[in-house]
Amino acid sequence: MQKKRFIRWFAGMLTLVIFLIIIILVYEPEENGIQRAAAFKAAALSMDSKEACVEQAKEQQSRFAAKDQNNWYVPYMDYLYQEGYLSEELTPARADTAEGHLTYGEVDYLAGQISKDLKNMVRMTKQNKNDPYPEDQWWYFFDQLLKENGSEQEIKEETILVYGTIANVETAKPWTVYTNKGDFGFDGLAMDAYIDNQLSVILRDKEIIRIKELVSTEVTYSNVWLSQGKESTYKVYLGSITREFDVKDQIEKPEQYLNNLADIQLKKGELTKISLKKDRIQGRVLEVKEDTIEIEGYGEVPLDENFKVYKTYGEFKVQKMSDLLVGYDLQEFIVANGKLCAALTVRPFDAEQIRVLLMDTGFKSIFHPQISLVSDVPLKLTYGKKEETVAAGEQFTITPDDERLKEGRLILQPEDGKSEIQVSTIERGLGTPSYGGRLEIKREEEGLVLVNELFLEEYLTKVVPSEMPSSYEMEALKAQAVCARTYAYRQIRSNSYSRYGAHVDDSTNYQVYNNIITDSKTAEAVNQTYGMLLLYNESPVEAYYFSTSCGHTTDGTIWGASPEDVPYLTGTLCRDGGGILNLTSNVDFADFIKNKNYASFESSFPFYRWSTSITNKQLEEKIGGIGTITGMTMRERGVGGIGKVLEVEGTEGTKAVKGQSQIRSLLGNKELVIKKNDGETLTGWNTLPSAFIAIETDPADENGVITFRIYGGGYGHGVGMSQNGAQGMAKSGYTFDKILKFYYHDVQIKEP
Repeated sequence: MQKKRFIRWFAGMLTLVIFLIIIILVYEPEENGIQRAAAFKAAALSMDSKEACVEQAKEQQSRFAAKDQNNWYVPYMDYLYQEGYLSEELTPARADTAEGHLTYGEVDYLAGQISKDLKNMVRMTKQNKNDPYPEDQWWYFFDQLLKENGSEQEIKEETILVYGTIANVETAKPWTVYTNKGDFGFDGLAMDAYIDNQLSVILRDKEIIRIKELVSTEVTYSNVWLSQGKESTYKVYLGSITREFDVKDQIEKPEQYLNNLADIQLKKGELTKISLKKDRIQGRVLEVKEDTIEIEGYGEVPLDENFKVYKTYGEFKVQKMSDLLVGYDLQEFIVANGKLCAALTVRPFDAEQIRVLLMDTGFKSIFHPQISLVSDVPLKLTYGKKEETVAAGEQFTITPDDERLKEGRLILQPEDGKSEIQVSTIERGLGTPSYGGRLEIKREEEGLVLVNELFLEEYLTKVVPSEMPSSYEMEALKAQAVCARTYAYRQIRSNSYSRYGAHVDDSTNYQVYNNIITDSKTAEAVNQTYGMLLLYNESPVEAYYFSTSCGHTTDGTIWGASPEDVPYLTGTLCRDGGGILNLTSNVDFADFIKNKNYASFESSFPFYRWSTSITNKQLEEKIGGIGTITGMTMRERGVGGIGKVLEVEGTEGTKAVKGQSQIRSLLGNKELVIKKNDGETLTGWNTLPSAFIAIETDPADENGVITFRIYGGGYGHGVGMSQNGAQGMAKSGYTFDKILKFYYHDVQIKEP
C-alpha cells in the first residue's frame, strides 16, 4: 500500500516538474532583443546621413513591395541592401521582417562586410544564428561600428528637453520632436511618452538614433514668453511651437503674468511654478557674439544659456540671434543675474544707418596694427563711462596695447556732428580717405578693427562713384544708386559682420566704399532716388550687378539658388525687346560669342568681346592627377551660354570644374594675353574676365604642347544689371526705372 502511494506521489511530482518545464519554455520572456528596423536605421546612420539614405532610396528601385514603401524604415534598409550590408536571402525585404527581432546571423553578416575584427566580436554559432541579438550587445556593437567606419565625430550624445510631438501639437510634422536644442526626426522611436521630460539621446545631424536614458521628469523651460491662451490657459512659446498650460486654481491674478518673460517649472507634465523676469535695459546693439552682446552704455553683457529673441510688436514671432542688428536700438533686453535672458524686438527696422568695417591699405585685412586719425574740428572720444576731447588738427594714434581699450570700444565723433575724420594709416584710390559719421575702434586678438557708422544715404554717395564712373549718364547712375541701396539694405539685415559690430566691409567683398572722390553728379543720383529699393513681392531683391555683358545676362542659379528663390533674375538678351536666346549648345554659343558685331546695348565697350589662349602645360600647373591634359569641353551651360561645368580631359582621367568663378580661376593665368574688342591687350590676370566662353583646341606641336583658344565676352559674373549695359540704355533714352525693370523682372521700385 505504501509502495503504491509512493508511486502515485512520484508520478505526480514528475508530472508537476514536466508541467513546470513546459510553463517555463512557453511563457519565459524572450531574451531582450532589438527590432531589426531600429538596428538597421542605426547601422545606416553610422555610415551616412539620413538625407543621403533618402536620396539614394529615391534613385534606386526599392526592395520592398509597393504597399510597404511608405514605412519609415524603408530608406535605411534599402540603403543597406544597396551597399551590400544586408542580404535579401537572410533578411527578406518585408514588413514583418523589419518589425521582428534582429538575429545573431544578421549582425554577423553585416559585420563580415566591414571587417574581420568586427565579425569576430559577434560570436555567432550554429546554435544561436537565429536567436535574437541582445539589445545591449547591439549598442556596444554600434559603438565599434562607428570606430570601424570612422564616423564617431558624426554621432553625438545630446541632452534635450522634449517640448512636444504630433501627440500634443496640432501643427507638428510626422516623426518630428520639438526640443530646446531644435527640431529632430525620430523615425521608429516612441517619443510621445517623453513630452515634458529631459532625455539623453544619440543622434546624427537632426535625426535621433536612440533614446539612451530618461534624465529627469522635472524640467524648467527658461526664458519663455507668456501670452493669453484659451480661457484659463497661458500660451507659451517653446522653440518653433506653442503650447498651452492650464493655470486655473494654481496662480493668483494670472493676468499679471501675461506678456512677460518667465521660467516655468513642470513635474511629470504638470505646471508647478512660474518665475517672472521683468528687469529691462535698452540701448543700441554694437556687437553680437556667441556668448555676449555689446550694448551702448552697458558694454559687453553675457548671455544666458537659453537666451531668446522675440518680436513683440505687430504679430508675435520667435526670432533668431541673426535678427539682432548692430547699430540699431530695436530691442529691449530682459536681464536676470547679470545676464541677458531675452531680446524683445519692439520696433521695426528702418535702415537709416549702416556700419562699415574699414579694411587696411590694399584691402588685405580687416585688422590694423595701429590706427591714426585727425580732424579739422575737435573730436569727442568716448570709452566706457569716460570722455576725452581730441583737439582740432591733433593726430590721434591708437595701438593694441593702449590702456583705454581695456574699457572696451573707443568711439570718436566730430563735435560739430557733420565734419569728417581722416584716417592717415589707410590709403585708397583717392589718397588718404576721410569718413563722415563716427568711427569706432575695438581690439581683437588679431589686431584693431575700425568701424565707420554713418547714414545709409551718405554711405551711398561714396559707393556709387566707386562702383560707376561719374561721367556716366544720370539715369544709369540713378539705376546704380537703387541697386547699391537695395544691396546694402539686404546686407544690413544679413548681419554678416555682427561679430565685429559691422554690416559690410568697404571692399569688393560687398560694395567698394570711399575709394573714389565723391562727385556732385553721383550724389545727386543718390538724392533723386532717396529711399528707393528694388522689391519683389514687397521684399528687397538680390540686386546683383556687374561690369559688362556679352550681350546676354544669366540667371540666379549660378549662385546655387533655385529659380523659385530668385524669379526676378531670369537672364535676358541685352538689346531692345530683351528675350532669351537658347545658347546652351557649344556650337550655338560659339557662333554667338565669335560674332563681334552682334548688336547689343554695350557692343561698343572694350570687354564686350575678348579672346586669349592657354596651353595644356599652363593648365597642368593648376590641375594634377589626370596626367597630360589633352582636351577641354564645356559639358553644361546656363542661361545666356555661361559655362557651368567644364570637363578637362587627360591621359589618366578627367576632372569636372563646376561653377563660373571656378572655371574663370582655372583658366586664368598672369602670363595670358587678353585681347579686347578695341584691339588693346591686357596681361597679369589671374582669372578670366567672365565664364561666357567658347573653347577651340589646336593640334599638339612637336613638343606635345596643346593650345586652347578661348573666345569670350563680358566682364563679371553676368547676373543682374550690366553697368555698361545700363549706360548704353541710358544713352538710348531709357530712364532708370526702365533700366532696372529690364534686368530685374517683375520688380517694383519704391520705398519699403
